[in-house]
Amino acid sequence: MSNTYELKAEARAQVGKGSARELRRNGLIPAVIYGDKKDPVSIALSRKDVTLKIHAGGFMTTIATIDVDGTKYSVLPKDYQLDPVRDFLMHVDFLRISKNTQVTVEIPVHFENEEKSPGIKRGGVLNVVRHTVECNCPANSIPEALIVDLTGLEVGDGVHISHVTLPEGVHPTITDRDFTIATVAAPAGLKSDDNASGDGGDEAAEGESED
Repeated sequence: MSNTYELKAEARAQVGKGSARELRRNGLIPAVIYGDKKDPVSIALSRKDVTLKIHAGGFMTTIATIDVDGTKYSVLPKDYQLDPVRDFLMHVDFLRISKNTQVTVEIPVHFENEEKSPGIKRGGVLNVVRHTVECNCPANSIPEALIVDLTGLEVGDGVHISHVTLPEGVHPTITDRDFTIATVAAPAGLKSDDNASGDGGDEAAEGESED
């Protein structure tokens, strides 16, 4: 799991569009902490601090501690909104986390040992079908990434979810098929040569049939 971090926040006594605009003018953003069968808590956070965490990567899969005027909450970001025109942060939703909390998250896929793939060494191209995989898992043990080992893959081979060793308690949300994560595709030059050969063969076959 990614390293946790802490954010300072202040409780919001007022909610609504007017209050939210006032916060944003002062460099803050409105946010809410909800879940765990408890009342939601409206808070204000530093836009700069949260934006830095988003840009650092792993924001949606990293548990955070939010200190609200001395009361600390263990949370997982569930959603955030950006201004559609100016692209700055507008609002964040956080889910309270307990030891039994299960969450659905998009886990990034990382590939290793490309140099040990005969197909890639011969010019094959790694075609990534899924850069992330949606999984159900315990909130306190979200993996940083799913690791795909490319050792031994030839041109035309594919990697399916069944080939990935998933950490304990982590299960893909797609359960009705062994879906593809990546393939090793033939290089463009080889495809063109194959197509040319195939076209010639078809023409020859057509000529023979016409005779």
